[in-house]
Amino acid sequence: MPSSTLRGIILIMVSMTIAAFAGAIMKLLGEQIPAYLVAWFRFLGMSLLLLPYLIWRFGFAGLKPARPGMQMIRGLSMAGATTLFVLGSQTVDYADAIAILYAYPFLLVIIAVAFLRERAGWPVWIGVTVGFAGVLLVIRPEFKEINTGAVLIFLCAAVLSIQLALSRRLGAVSPPLITAFAGAVCATAVLTPFLPGSWQTIPDTAWPYIWILILSGTANQVLLVYAFADSDASTLAPFTYIEIVA
Repeated sequence: MPSSTLRGIILIMVSMTIAAFAGAIMKLLGEQIPAYLVAWFRFLGMSLLLLPYLIWRFGFAGLKPARPGMQMIRGLSMAGATTLFVLGSQTVDYADAIAILYAYPFLLVIIAVAFLRERAGWPVWIGVTVGFAGVLLVIRPEFKEINTGAVLIFLCAAVLSIQLALSRRLGAVSPPLITAFAGAVCATAVLTPFLPGSWQTIPDTAWPYIWILILSGTANQVLLVYAFADSDASTLAPFTYIEIVA
């Protein structure tokens, strides 16, 4: 196994462990403030956290990312996935929400093979298919009664799979930290117009969770981008299931 692939696997496992923690914080925050605000604070904080280091390392000229259109789409997917998860987890138990979310490795492999032209061996297909079957057991789809929260989280999974595929594509043309920063800035810009209709006074009890979400969300996104810069999306997809265990 190439060293870069092994590094990518280790990074994605650490990233997904942190993501499980960040997801729990988002669910707690979603009970206190609107979903748009949760996502907005997460990505605004991430942007401000990364900005000084990036200026020091790359200078202002280096902040311009490659493929700005693709970066913008990735930022939109980041904002959409976070908002959908917060909204969906309000009516779904967190453990079930994570299980439903894990439709995305299966979708990610399909995207990686169809659009990124990657090759996925049988172990990968077996791993993600078994995982997806487990997702269906959790959702227990019935046409008579559909849990709206479960549907929103499944949509989050679809959006997340697109985000990760874009992370892989951008990893070949842009420094990972710049991609992480550009995504956070674009996500913040997309969410800002929704603030006038959803802004409210932030409870004192919410602020510690907001700061924890900013730190954990930033670590998760940075490690994730580095992982997909190192290894194929189809190779990493089965290892993302570590988040369910976490």
